[in-house]
Amino acid sequence: MKPAERSLAQTPVIPGFIYGYGSAMRNLNAMVAEIAPTTIPVLIMGECGTGKDAYARLIHRLSQKTEAAFQKINCAAFEPADLFNQLNDQTGERQSKDTWGTLYLDSVQDLDLQCQRALLSYLPDDAGPVRSLNLRRRVISSTTASLEPEVEAGRFRRELYYRINGACLRLPPLRERKEDIPVLLAYFLSKHADGSNKTVPSLEGSTLDMLTAYSWPGNIRELENLALNMMAFGDVRVALDELQSRHSVGQKFQQNVGVPSLKVAARAASKQAERELIMQALERTRWNRKRAAQELQISYKSFLYKLKSIGVPHGG
Repeated sequence: MKPAERSLAQTPVIPGFIYGYGSAMRNLNAMVAEIAPTTIPVLIMGECGTGKDAYARLIHRLSQKTEAAFQKINCAAFEPADLFNQLNDQTGERQSKDTWGTLYLDSVQDLDLQCQRALLSYLPDDAGPVRSLNLRRRVISSTTASLEPEVEAGRFRRELYYRINGACLRLPPLRERKEDIPVLLAYFLSKHADGSNKTVPSLEGSTLDMLTAYSWPGNIRELENLALNMMAFGDVRVALDELQSRHSVGQKFQQNVGVPSLKVAARAASKQAERELIMQALERTRWNRKRAAQELQISYKSFLYKLKSIGVPHGG
């Protein structure tokens, strides 16, 4: 067994993240152990909240240049000129010739064609000579949906797609790895209890049954938010009621936690209706948040706020 693979197999917890124990996660971690020591560009694909940022940082930590810089660019935040400036800051002459490290392109699916062209000019071309310092960086990108349909539709440059997709990691949503919910929740409760002088609440079997019956649209990040609420309220039931007020989570969950008040039910129905409209817009635009905001006729900033308010993370 290789050193990186042995580390993944023997250490279930690293700072900021915990691994799962299901077959999907074991296979994923085995693949990470294989590609991390190389310089191959990596494309990480997964829904919001599945841990894309954590895996990008994990690959960097397991690389042969773990002491070098890890630099993140949020692709959803830039217009073409801004992206040029950011790339120049990351790869310009001010950088040391010995700089290596990792360049992490978060939400690469949100780049328009002009931004894609700008990015393409900064990425290495194996067929050509090394001309600039940026070629010394390992490139990791993330996306919330498959880019292949975008390539076929002409909305994502084919050359850029193949340049960033040396290896593809597909992170499963939490609803497909429910066997990991108990250990993930226990980890997050312990993490947020540290230094707070609060006792980690005990979880009954019926509570875990409720949580595994839930679909977790916000994935691991939503589960961590639940753990934060449990620690803040000091009451598991209150935290579950708050979760229920934000989502319509199915009959089984509602039967276990009891019937909510009319006020809570009305608030939940309103949130759910808004959430459905937003999710439909995201599905139509293949999770391109800028285009979804345009379809809903609201500003991009307001759209990101609404994503947060309905419990759908807008990153990672």
